[in-house]
Amino acid sequence: MQQRSVGATGLKVSRLGLGTMTWGRDTDEHEARDQLIAFVEAGGTLLDTAAGYGGGASEQLIGSLVGDVVARDEVVLATKAGVTAGRAGRRYDTSRGHLLTTLDASLRRLGTDHVDLWQVHVWSEDAPLEETLSALDLAVSSGRASYVGVSNYTGWQTAQAATWQRAVPGRAVLASTQVEYSLLNRSAEAEVLPAAAALGLGVLPWSPLGRGVLTGKYRTGTPSDSRAASSHFASFVNPYLAERPAQVVEAVARAADGLGWAPIEVALAWVRDRPGVTAPVVGARTATQLKGALTVEELTLPAEIVAALDDVSGE
Repeated sequence: MQQRSVGATGLKVSRLGLGTMTWGRDTDEHEARDQLIAFVEAGGTLLDTAAGYGGGASEQLIGSLVGDVVARDEVVLATKAGVTAGRAGRRYDTSRGHLLTTLDASLRRLGTDHVDLWQVHVWSEDAPLEETLSALDLAVSSGRASYVGVSNYTGWQTAQAATWQRAVPGRAVLASTQVEYSLLNRSAEAEVLPAAAALGLGVLPWSPLGRGVLTGKYRTGTPSDSRAASSHFASFVNPYLAERPAQVVEAVARAADGLGWAPIEVALAWVRDRPGVTAPVVGARTATQLKGALTVEELTLPAEIVAALDDVSGE
């Protein structure tokens, strides 16, 4: 698999990342092992997780597999901090103390002394931005993180954070931003992607398959084993099951038929090769599904198909 630089840094990652949000909860150890094997055998290196995924279960599972399935220095471990799940629902805390405490817990679960990329999971106004970003500086200066980034920041938030980090020598320059980006959600193109390009950040799109909808699995209904049928994912998927997204899905399906590809390959190739994108992060329920995504490595969309998809998915 081709490797790409993350923004203007020296960090390199595979141009597809493996998302592990469901590991340890919906994806058990055996399935996770099969996915990781398939991913590294295809040349994948970027493993994306977060302290908030399954209350740490995703990190724990990754920690049990890295060193067994693949050597630690052959993967890029990326995790996030700032979002926790409690009895009252999600809690956002980007204070320096919470972030650094969370990072230490992540390192214990992952079984490593450092992560390659550590990201603030979400913007929060409950802590001053300079305090939040000082946690990134401390993580790098202490050797607990090699590179740092942000996630789910708007364009102005991305620009403000990246500019602050570049303002004084010695601060940890932001390497990346994670944001939702797909044919069903192109809002990042308005401000986030330009901000990232101007300030040297790599873009790591999450949900590049439109929360699974761009695979075409929902064209004739909701499969019983799909995320839309799951109690904790239904509200996440349902906004993309409306009439407008369905038109985009049909366009992807028609393009796939004409090319002799699968819809998943069309959707992934489109976002992977957008200007500024470093590596879409792909999550899968099974190793078979993941292998269906990994085949996109050998494919490039014809320019006329890209133009047609741009047209049908634009505002």
